[in-house]
Amino acid sequence: MAGEHVTSKDQALASRARSTKAPGSGLRMQASLSQADWITSGLALRNVLDILIVAFLIYEVLRLMRGTRATQMAGGLIFVGLLYWLSSYFELTTVEWVMRTLAVYLGFAVIVLFQHEIRAGLTHLGNSLVVNKKRTDNPFGEEWYDEVVLAATTLSSEKTGALLVFERDVGLKTYIESGIRLDARVNYDLLVTIFNTHTPLHDGALIISNARVAAACCFLPLTQNPRISRELGTRHRAAIGVTEDSDCFAVIVSEETGVISFAIDGLLKRNLDGPSLRRMIQQAMEPWRSEIESLEMEEEDRLRERELEELVSSRRRDPGSSREGFQEGSGL
Repeated sequence: MAGEHVTSKDQALASRARSTKAPGSGLRMQASLSQADWITSGLALRNVLDILIVAFLIYEVLRLMRGTRATQMAGGLIFVGLLYWLSSYFELTTVEWVMRTLAVYLGFAVIVLFQHEIRAGLTHLGNSLVVNKKRTDNPFGEEWYDEVVLAATTLSSEKTGALLVFERDVGLKTYIESGIRLDARVNYDLLVTIFNTHTPLHDGALIISNARVAAACCFLPLTQNPRISRELGTRHRAAIGVTEDSDCFAVIVSEETGVISFAIDGLLKRNLDGPSLRRMIQQAMEPWRSEIESLEMEEEDRLRERELEELVSSRRRDPGSSREGFQEGSGL
């Protein structure tokens, strides 16, 4: 009887102890579950962020490769990788050894083959990461716009080839050093004289930096874009190539047809007249202006141009009246 009494007493104590510990153990279990949920959610967010970063990098690489010869070269590299996998899977020992040996030099081959795309990608990344003060005004004025437009239209009427490159945020020091330094104020007479075919500076590009003629007779890289029309010559390909490598823009005058073109971001716009060329130059140098404001200014330029043409044509039709008007105005 005594043993049974002790046993029942022990069971009662044990059940009381379990009932006492039950709330604490339940709280600990809930805390563990909440911590596990927090860790799981943290890992999920980290995985989503990881996937988004990789997807963004792949998108940027594909965007830079689109329309260039790098697409075909990337296809060749994919074929080499597939060939290595097949040789390993089917145990083609010789082919696998050759592929493994070539893989050692694959990194150098990628750098050499894709040097243009790598340079463009790093430049684009640097422009995106570097925080520059947003320009809200033009510290160099707008007078030199008219000088450039007047020179371009004059060279176009004479079918004299010209290539003018305008520096913006990304420096063009490498290309400036390849030519002849001038550091002169932009004006019509200087631009027309430089591109005169009888002067030694007409061959090459002219670079304008900070509203000053920095250098002439400069060498520029040619674009490797296979989609460029074969009708375009070296001057247009050089303009497209330099705008692909930096954020500059270029004005081109064709020597064969006299057509004025405008290149920016690797794109070419052709068959421009004076007002449209001035609008594009102003939009590139003053990106804070709206499209409507730029179009209104272009219409004003066209109106002034028509008024000037009408005045000149009227004087040509009646030179006597203009001479008399001049004499009356001068008091003679």
